[in-house]
Amino acid sequence: MTTSGADMGCERCQCHSEDKRTAILYTLLSQNLNHSRGSRSPTHQRCLCHQRRTVCLRTPHITCQAASNVLVKTVSFMKNLPSFHLLPREDQLLLLDSCWVPLFLLGLVQEMVTFEVMETPAPSMLKKILLDGQSKRQEPERTQPTLAAVQRLQCCLNTFWNLDLSPKEYAYLKGAILFNPEVPGLRASLYIESLQREAQRALQEVLQPLHPKDQGRFAHILLIASTLKSIPPSLITDLFFRPVIGNADIVELIAEMLYEITGRQLAPAARVAC
Repeated sequence: MTTSGADMGCERCQCHSEDKRTAILYTLLSQNLNHSRGSRSPTHQRCLCHQRRTVCLRTPHITCQAASNVLVKTVSFMKNLPSFHLLPREDQLLLLDSCWVPLFLLGLVQEMVTFEVMETPAPSMLKKILLDGQSKRQEPERTQPTLAAVQRLQCCLNTFWNLDLSPKEYAYLKGAILFNPEVPGLRASLYIESLQREAQRALQEVLQPLHPKDQGRFAHILLIASTLKSIPPSLITDLFFRPVIGNADIVELIAEMLYEITGRQLAPAARVAC
């Protein structure tokens, strides 16, 4: 799993370029753009070198299809848990909203899904000025993940790969993550807590014969699993699913898949682009 395809090194920012003509042009265009949109403080102005560090998938057709397949399997995992369907519908939706990202990430690791990203070009300053008058009538521009955020994601996934979990370990760990009693608003939090303890106990029982000399493996797995919760859903959505679903709400789509409301499944759009 690599972050390649373009020179991701820090380049000299154009606004501090040694080429004075470039710096002057950048200043003039920036002033015109800020004047047309109203004055902004320097803290809200984005440096061009930061814009150049936004990334997208190098092969979106392949990676988005693989990610969609993992998401379908993630939903199937929840569908096949009778204890999950015994919960009130409101609790099911709260758990789904809270836990779909770490469950999906575990699926990526288990299915050995690799991906590469490449640098996305920053919008032309001149194009921004020319299209500024039309921006209010158009849909908001799609956000792109940053290189730093993708690198953090890949670090988490690589750490899990190094654990080399067995299928049973994955299954019980997913149960421990799904049944999270700390999610706010749950009606059956005590029952959910008992389900989490049951999943954790099953995971621990599986670990003992598989890794008898590694007494700290159970705590280590739970600790690393907690890092998955730090990955924002917006990053996963923008990176893997926004090229497919557009501006649709990913949680609503997952709920439809879970309850088979419309029978709709994720499929690559006819045209997938960064």
